[in-house]
Amino acid sequence: MSPDSIPSMTDAKVIEAAVGIIQRENGLVLLAERPLGKPWAGYWEFPGGKIENDEMPLHALKRELLEELGITVKSLYPWLTRSFDYAAKYNAQGQLEVPAKTVKLHFFTVTEWEGEPLGLESQAISWQDPENLTVSPMLPANTPILTALSLASVYAITNLHDLGEALFFD
Repeated sequence: MSPDSIPSMTDAKVIEAAVGIIQRENGLVLLAERPLGKPWAGYWEFPGGKIENDEMPLHALKRELLEELGITVKSLYPWLTRSFDYAAKYNAQGQLEVPAKTVKLHFFTVTEWEGEPLGLESQAISWQDPENLTVSPMLPANTPILTALSLASVYAITNLHDLGEALFFD
């Protein structure tokens, strides 16, 4: 196969997925290990899955979390959407394991659910501190999300510089 015949990332179909940030009150987030037989097996990710044709991301996430973890989502809100280009993945013998693809991930923060999450698809699951993971490797598209989880959820924007500290705090 010549380099000209290899499809570029822009030629590939974008795969859309809904992803859940399931976070306990103590700050731990739920991660799942991709099971054997799936692309990127052994890598850790936030739970979720592909959005079916004519399915809204919110509905896809609820369906996926029920199928994968056995939990019923009671409350969630959209957080961010991120696209990521995965390069083709080859094994040690140079054979293609996973073709190149672009994913568009719709992240939701799940604030309330019913049931205790279980790995219903033979996947390991683990509650993790986003700033101090004890599991690895993490799927490349999800790694920056851990950093984002460490950021403050509320920022104050002021005119302190214009007013001066004394007048501003007065």
